[in-house]
Amino acid sequence: MFLLFCKLWFCQIEAKSLSAWQTTLNQENIGADTLISESETDEVAAQKDIMDVYHNLRKKKGDKTVIEEPIKPGKVLYSVVPAVGYTLSTGFTGIVTANAAFYLHDIATTNISSIGTSFVYTQYNQIMVPIQANIWTKNNGYNVVIDWRFFKYPQDTYGLGGHSIIENSDNINYKHLRLHQTVLKRIGNSFYAGAGYFMDYRWNVEEYGDNNDVRDYGLMKKSMSSGLVAIMSFDSRKNSINPEGGLYANLQYRPNMKLLGSSSNWQSLITDVRKYVKLPGRSRNVLAFWSYNWLTLSGKPPYLDLPGTGWDPSNNTARGYIQGRFRSLKMLYVETEYRFALTQNGLLGGVVFANAQSFSNWPSDKFNRIIPATGLGLRIKVNKTSRTNIAVDYGFGVNGSRGLFVNLGEVF
Repeated sequence: MFLLFCKLWFCQIEAKSLSAWQTTLNQENIGADTLISESETDEVAAQKDIMDVYHNLRKKKGDKTVIEEPIKPGKVLYSVVPAVGYTLSTGFTGIVTANAAFYLHDIATTNISSIGTSFVYTQYNQIMVPIQANIWTKNNGYNVVIDWRFFKYPQDTYGLGGHSIIENSDNINYKHLRLHQTVLKRIGNSFYAGAGYFMDYRWNVEEYGDNNDVRDYGLMKKSMSSGLVAIMSFDSRKNSINPEGGLYANLQYRPNMKLLGSSSNWQSLITDVRKYVKLPGRSRNVLAFWSYNWLTLSGKPPYLDLPGTGWDPSNNTARGYIQGRFRSLKMLYVETEYRFALTQNGLLGGVVFANAQSFSNWPSDKFNRIIPATGLGLRIKVNKTSRTNIAVDYGFGVNGSRGLFVNLGEVF
């Protein structure tokens, strides 16, 4: 989603608490090592992040450098973070987040685990309360991922397909309970496979307006999507928050069944592929590619469960367009981004990006429009150890669509 950390955070928590945030930034990714190797220690020491800037401002003459104790298995790192943010679909947003991070086994062979929750209230009277956990067992043998969320979420919708227009927008107000949980087992060096159960329940659904597509497709006052999910994943990235190389590929199959309480029988398939290449080869600049394809294979999902702009798990597809701007039974998406340093110490960086989305023209399955966007952005290093950046981007779409997008961590 988005997170822009306020000054109060930097006054309250130290660098080791900041590192506890690493896994919450990337809970949809499997098996990635977010820690640096010993050989990179000198290189990291030469880098600067916001914590370095803050401590340099606070440091008084004669102050001694504080050496932190190493993190040990079983030790819990807590953080409580106030923050502000902004997106096109929420306006300005206030958030308070609590997080606990810990290792269940040797930190050299086991990824850090985390459990977190937050309360989000937006300018448009939206409320979001997530509870998320990412648990790694000994030697990363198993990964348990929990994504539970409550939404009270008034939002505009514009109809179906790639030819919907802004003037046909309706406001839909609803409440949404998401209960997603999976267990994945390591089956190879970079391979994981597993299964889980996904439920999305929406109620008190109210439409304000009379969009033809919404009326013809059907908008239920309440709906349930309930089904098992099968996942296979490959991840050769060394750092999933800000990759400098490697490949990530994830395949998710979700059959929703009336037998499990679903409003209808329908099936979906999501493919998520990301590739990272250093360019030039000896620099830290990166050319990144992303393909995200979300397909309804059969049946008729509830309207609000259809593939849509910005409704991927991290809400990051299609910078340049408001969340939900396009929606239909099938979505194809590609993006490329070039990430480069602006300062030698790594504190500031920049990006340029371009993306394209296409949606099937309901009720047919035909794709006959590509919807592009482009933009540029600034990166501010929050944590040099995990290479976590605050990402501030401005995207430009077609027909005057544009907007500001803020994230903690890279968009993909």
